[in-house]
Amino acid sequence: MALWWISVVSLAGWLWLLLGQGFFWRTDVRLPPPAEPGVWPSVCVVVPARDEAEVLPSSLPSLLAQEYPGRAEIFLVDDGSTDGTGGLARQLAERQGGLPLTVASPGEPPAGWTGKLWAVRHGIALARARDPEYLLLTDADIAHGPLSLRDLVASAEGGGFDLVSLMARLRVAGVWERLVVPAFVYFFAQLYPFRWIGRPGTRTAAAAGGCVLLRTSAAVRAGVPEVIREAVIDDVALARAVKGGGGRIWLGLAGDVHSVRPYPRLGDLWRMVSRSAFAQLRHSVLLLAGTVAGLALVYLVPPVALVAGLGSGVWPVAAVGGLGWLVMAGTFLPMVRYYGLGGWWAPLLPFTALLYLLMTVDSAVQHFRGRGAAWKGRTYARPVGDASSAADPGRRP
Repeated sequence: MALWWISVVSLAGWLWLLLGQGFFWRTDVRLPPPAEPGVWPSVCVVVPARDEAEVLPSSLPSLLAQEYPGRAEIFLVDDGSTDGTGGLARQLAERQGGLPLTVASPGEPPAGWTGKLWAVRHGIALARARDPEYLLLTDADIAHGPLSLRDLVASAEGGGFDLVSLMARLRVAGVWERLVVPAFVYFFAQLYPFRWIGRPGTRTAAAAGGCVLLRTSAAVRAGVPEVIREAVIDDVALARAVKGGGGRIWLGLAGDVHSVRPYPRLGDLWRMVSRSAFAQLRHSVLLLAGTVAGLALVYLVPPVALVAGLGSGVWPVAAVGGLGWLVMAGTFLPMVRYYGLGGWWAPLLPFTALLYLLMTVDSAVQHFRGRGAAWKGRTYARPVGDASSAADPGRRP
């Protein structure tokens, strides 16, 4: 009877997620309708880069080759690289030509700044000397189609948006990437439904840091990047700052913007998720416990109920568990298809959710061991004033 009621609650949860969470599972949220301006606004592209020599030859040329009708230039900020990232960027620009490229270095970040945001601050300061109407903040591992910048600006102009962000397609070449990556985007959309983000009057705000077109005036009005200088999950913090300052924002799935960074081993993906998972929970033990319980109830109960029901001959339990698993796989299928994978990957979501549950717990363990939010040789402590379970258990993630 206990398993019966638990499986019923799990199924009810899935029916609510299916219909009441902004249709997060749909993958048709693409760039808003464009409007080509009579005079194309100027754009400065800011690329923070730390030890990116491995991926830069696959990404930077795509920025240099942008077919943009207005004035555009690139500022690559070398954030203390030790692998020759800055020199390689100059070589690529000299070899290919295209948009003007400036390579600069801000030095080590001062206390109270993450390395990436210190580099972004430096890049924005250089860019603002050119008085651009827009800033394109993009990561060093992101490759853009030749019309990417043009399409982003046209959509921002057409919709009157202050921030337009695309969730870049991540690489899904290996088995572990195929198992973990689509679920990463699926979980993100479940937490921040894209349709709610672009709707005026809603509190939901998020962006995808790999590709963010930001109106300069909105950045100034929101105090970006200074106001988010300690944020580990900087893209969500950026979107909240812009929307909180009265700006209109939009986030959707990309067509011709993709990440070239490989994650061939489970350990690579594990570190990608675990380095910021506990920060997403505001370093709160109570939120961690609730997240673990929620993941287990929603993702693990349906297959457990199906197997237990079949094994014990309790068919109602098996039926409810099977139906919950079916709804789960059905909501995941569009994301699986978006990544060009076969439909048989969709029923594997419970196993992937278990991996994410373990990654989240590991993120908390690493935090309490003093190794949380570690990335490329830097470890970031919890920001001052961040919620903890004792200080602010009710603060929303």
